[in-house]
Amino acid sequence: MKILLDIGHPAHVHLFRNSRRILMERGHDVFAIARDKEIVHYLLKAYRIEFYKGSIQKTGCRAPLELIEWFWKVYSLIGKLQIDLVVSIGSPGGAWAAKFRGIPHLAFNDTENATKQRVIYKPAVTEIFTPNCFNVELGAKQVRYKGYHELAYLRPGYFSPDQSILDMLGVQNNEKFVIIRFVGWEASHDINHSGLSLQIKRKAVQEFSKYAKVFITSEKKMPEDLEKYRITIPPERIHDAQYYAALLYGESATMASECAVLGTPAIYLDNDGRGYTDEQEEKYGAVFNFTETADSRYSLSPVTL
Repeated sequence: MKILLDIGHPAHVHLFRNSRRILMERGHDVFAIARDKEIVHYLLKAYRIEFYKGSIQKTGCRAPLELIEWFWKVYSLIGKLQIDLVVSIGSPGGAWAAKFRGIPHLAFNDTENATKQRVIYKPAVTEIFTPNCFNVELGAKQVRYKGYHELAYLRPGYFSPDQSILDMLGVQNNEKFVIIRFVGWEASHDINHSGLSLQIKRKAVQEFSKYAKVFITSEKKMPEDLEKYRITIPPERIHDAQYYAALLYGESATMASECAVLGTPAIYLDNDGRGYTDEQEEKYGAVFNFTETADSRYSLSPVTL
């Protein structure tokens, strides 16, 4: 088959890179089209994955324009490459492009509050694959499975931590460090979310600095007093850092789940939460869920650094 991967976020690169390799080893032709968002193109190049360049992500009133642009790019590419199947993490433009070309589109989704996106793509996709812990019923097209997206690239056999990251970070073997993650809140499912206040961010850095070295990874520029904590490693090495960290604290559900899979405790702060981080707390005690005001969403056990 000729398969097209529709990639719109850095996490999608990680999710698909091993399946792409396996499919190609089995004789399939696998192509990728990638939106110009954050470090998507950088990661594809770092993993030596060839791709077709998509549009630059637009927000607000320009988002519908990008949807049309993306539809046309994918529609044209399907015809040019004679694609048989499109796979995405719920790409509305890609789903309808496949629909109009008369080929199947498989969507993977683990984000319950991405409702507006799903309303657009659901009628066009063939099947929607979600984890068992997904908290929304999507009807006949939904296929549930045991697992998390992050297992597709961080489970043993796919990931081996590289201790050289400690030298890059400038920490000793027995020195504890904490990773703090701030997001940009510009995704379609981030509407009505403000995230952590600057006061809480500063308080978190102040408190964690009492027990460990602090590194911040942020999608946006921060005030100078926080910017000095920004982590400066190649983006493809972040999973090594997460593995050796004592704790992750932040606004990214993906990074919280990655840490859970890697065996690193994570504190995740979001008003809506995720089915998978809920399960990772309730079943495994690996993630601790809080709201964006740093109030507990559950009765939590203490976290020890």
